[in-house]
Amino acid sequence: MTLLAVERIKLFTTRSPWWCAALTLIITIGFSALITASTSDTSFITVSSAEFGYQFGLAVIMVLAALAVTTEYRFGTIRTTFQAIPHRGAALGAKTTVVALLALVIGLLAGFGSWAMAYLIKPGGDLALNSTDDWVNVAGIGVVYAFAAVIAVAVGILLRHSAGAISLLLIYNLAVESLIQLIPNIGAKIHDWMPFNVAHKFLTGTGGSNGGRGGDAGPPLSTSTLSPAWSLAYFAAFSLVLLGIAIYVAKKRDA
Repeated sequence: MTLLAVERIKLFTTRSPWWCAALTLIITIGFSALITASTSDTSFITVSSAEFGYQFGLAVIMVLAALAVTTEYRFGTIRTTFQAIPHRGAALGAKTTVVALLALVIGLLAGFGSWAMAYLIKPGGDLALNSTDDWVNVAGIGVVYAFAAVIAVAVGILLRHSAGAISLLLIYNLAVESLIQLIPNIGAKIHDWMPFNVAHKFLTGTGGSNGGRGGDAGPPLSTSTLSPAWSLAYFAAFSLVLLGIAIYVAKKRDA
């Protein structure tokens, strides 16, 4: 508990988490408002369409998580941390836990805020949370943000450089997975197992939160062949394995 408290104090005494949290909420909720207001046919206003902007907020969350660890390497405070806490795994695990919990809270606020904004603008839309798919599409954003933050912290530990870690995360999240589909013959099959494509399957499932219209309303559905539950398990396992690799590397090299 002491480690968690220390990491919480270190995180919240810097400005970047606050700015990133605010930007995430502005982007996700703002996209919900934009999409909802620009759609004249209320039958296409669904829970899924209200959550359209979550992927853009996801990019900001990963920036927040990467900065949480790379700034310590940049200013050399990580050396003091490792001197005070010789067990590097415990220190980095506590940092990751705090960042992931913050990402979870931001994701929940973004998910429910986007839904509330859509309901406020178009109360006649198909926005009732009547099914498990609807609730997962809204509340599940917090879970996806939390595990995405774990991935970003792991990348930050491995690269130890803010610009490099952020560039890699943003390029991968916004471009790489989509471009992989262009590889002849095997691109589509590889894309089915890409982590963020799988995470998208957890959120949107088979399109139940699209008012039963599949990919015709809201963002395109994931191509992953996994079920939503297995998609979450896969995404969580990917993030935790990557974190384990990062902590192992951190233990083997100089701070």
